[in-house]
Amino acid sequence: MARMQHVTRAAEALSITQPALSRSITRFEEEIGVPLFERQGRSIRLNKYGQLFLQRVDNIMKKFEEGKQEIQDLLDPEQGEVSIGFLHTLSTGRIPDLLSSFRQSYPKVNFRLGQGPSHQLICQLMAGEFDLCLIAPMESKSPIVWTPLWNEELYVIVPKDHKYADKVSITLEEIADESFIHLKEGFSLRITVEQLFQEAGLTPKITFEGEEADTVAALVAAGLGISILPNLKGTDQSKITQIPIQNPRCQRTIGIAWVEGRYVPPSVQKFKQFVLEHS
Repeated sequence: MARMQHVTRAAEALSITQPALSRSITRFEEEIGVPLFERQGRSIRLNKYGQLFLQRVDNIMKKFEEGKQEIQDLLDPEQGEVSIGFLHTLSTGRIPDLLSSFRQSYPKVNFRLGQGPSHQLICQLMAGEFDLCLIAPMESKSPIVWTPLWNEELYVIVPKDHKYADKVSITLEEIADESFIHLKEGFSLRITVEQLFQEAGLTPKITFEGEEADTVAALVAAGLGISILPNLKGTDQSKITQIPIQNPRCQRTIGIAWVEGRYVPPSVQKFKQFVLEHS
């Protein structure tokens, strides 16, 4: 109506009667609290209030169309977005490799990434902040589903000049009296290592704690203690040595978690299937 400036033609375009359109305009003006049109017979045009309101409506419709397009893009498996949470220790190897391989087939898919300990990532997954999480096994309840993907060997990490640096393998008993640098309590790797020591009847002496594997490795390199970490692919290992653990064999399992029954766009489904098939 605002653009046609004619009641009859506007009514025909909307497939309603002219009286019905006029009543609708009157009710709407009453709701707004001010006349929006100047009427001259069957001709009608916006007054200054109507012109101001039309600008707002145009902005709303523009945002509406942009929103529809954004949703369509998200539903397109060739595009869309995937939000993933993962452990800090996966950031230097597995995650970059997975993303790089996936984007060879789906170069238009965007990723939103976040890192943290397993318990924190689970909370963010439940809150809808992530579509998927790559985490260690931990106690979780429905609707969280966790499926194992791969096992990672754990190594004793020592400075290059440490007395054990030349050993081909080592046991937990041999390092029981060493000063340990570890991730903070609650981190899944910390829980795994503590369980390994507990099963061996040992209690490690923890002198430093950190939130990231890179920080722990740097403290080891500085000679402040030793640690147990997965393969630190992609990090500077010039000042540290990784020693396989002989007895017991130390591993951790990494899996993928999602919320059962929650709708996810095709791009997320594609990436999830890719991870399950390539891990």
